[in-house]
Amino acid sequence: MGELRVRSALVTGANRGIGLGFVRHLLALPNPPEWLFATCRDPKGQRAQELQQLASKHPNLVIVPLEVTDPASIKAAAASVGERLKGSGLNLLINNAGIVRANKLDNETLKDMSDVYTTNTIAPLLLSQAFLPLLKKAAQGSPGSGMSCSKAAIINISSIGGSIKEVYLWEAIQTVCYRCSKAALNMLTRCQSMGYREHGIFTVAFHPGWVQTDMGNAAGATPPLTVDASVGGMLKVLSNLSEKDSGSFLDWEGNVVPW
Repeated sequence: MGELRVRSALVTGANRGIGLGFVRHLLALPNPPEWLFATCRDPKGQRAQELQQLASKHPNLVIVPLEVTDPASIKAAAASVGERLKGSGLNLLINNAGIVRANKLDNETLKDMSDVYTTNTIAPLLLSQAFLPLLKKAAQGSPGSGMSCSKAAIINISSIGGSIKEVYLWEAIQTVCYRCSKAALNMLTRCQSMGYREHGIFTVAFHPGWVQTDMGNAAGATPPLTVDASVGGMLKVLSNLSEKDSGSFLDWEGNVVPW
């Protein structure tokens, strides 16, 4: 138990919101990662300025260009990270990049369903496939038995909006495409927990809370949770998870979220 310790981590959608929060918190750990890879579409662009400033102060932070909906971009990112790690594995893959379209059931469209599903569900699948060799290497190279987030883990940032039991905030914002994509991401997390268990790779889906981000504000009210509280909570939970928790759907405080 205690704080999370990983030699290497990668965060997608790292230029703002929860992704940027993960980068800040991982850098601020008493034992920060030797390598922290932060991905975004345009590392040199206006929207990545905060990330650029962090990278200028932290030599262990590497910004990696990545368009999560483009298989060629995913392949290039995995190759780039592999070169940097020089034979060691990747301990932590945080699939955070996500999009939302605030559509109602009556005006949902093929394009929005496809776009949101591609980013929120298919991209975490493809990213996990691409980084699997590096995750396997990390699992094999870590001492001790059992799975944990300090050895090799895939963290999928989901949402209680994808809980089929809860259908959280339906009256406020229907976002059918988003809900369906996150419900599917939860199933992907379960599949990964079954399929990657033999390789010693831990997987978990997180509801980060209703957070004060561009996406969180889309519901039309001020969300109750800050990025710092959400990310700090998730990292604390991650440090205490063990093999029995692989394949779980948890919130930022460690509570089990109904499927």
